[in-house]
Amino acid sequence: MYYIQEDLYLDERDIEFGMIRAQGAGGQNVNKVSSAVHLRFDVRASSLPAHIKEALCALPDRRVSKDGVIVIKAQAFRSQEKNRGEALERLAEMVRAVARPARPRRPTRPTRASQRRRVQRKVLHGEIKRLRGKITDD
Repeated sequence: MYYIQEDLYLDERDIEFGMIRAQGAGGQNVNKVSSAVHLRFDVRASSLPAHIKEALCALPDRRVSKDGVIVIKAQAFRSQEKNRGEALERLAEMVRAVARPARPRRPTRPTRASQRRRVQRKVLHGEIKRLRGKITDD
């Protein structure tokens, strides 16, 4: 089990790791060692609560496929273990973000002074635009 929050865990059996070669600079090591990690997590088949599954699948994130599979690529480190840990942490952060309840929005009203300032700006702007008009000889 991988700890997310006080009562929320990810089952390690739901997470698949694929090792691939990292991109970028690194000399001969990049061509020989598969140090980058592809993490695949099938949200719909996981043991997460239903409301968290729905929220994860509804995320506007390119890492979440239409089938509800989260794919995270980690290649920041030269060590496979560190990349694996980073990918797990990124997945945990995604789950934490949707598990956190959204704060209710409290409607606010503009102050009377800010309303006055807004109207004064509009009047001034209108005056500037009026002065841009054609000059007529009277």
